[in-house]
Amino acid sequence: MLNLYVIEQCPYCRKVRTFLDENNVNYNPILCPYPPEDQTNREKLMELGGKGQVPFLHDTEKDITMYESDAIINYIKENYPS
Repeated sequence: MLNLYVIEQCPYCRKVRTFLDENNVNYNPILCPYPPEDQTNREKLMELGGKGQVPFLHDTEKDITMYESDAIINYIKENYPS
């Protein structure tokens, strides 16, 4: 499963989500609202990646984590071709 930690207002998150949607890639968007109403998702993000930056991808099947929209898109292109 691809878990994508995002903030709705983030243009880099939107870039990744648009790519995933346009290429019919199944993923689980995990909202990390700002300002945070609930710290649960943000705490998990910090636990997995060590910082609160989004977008953040966690590929649970391969146990791969990464930040940066372009890196995420390139990873999807290479590992989950449509």
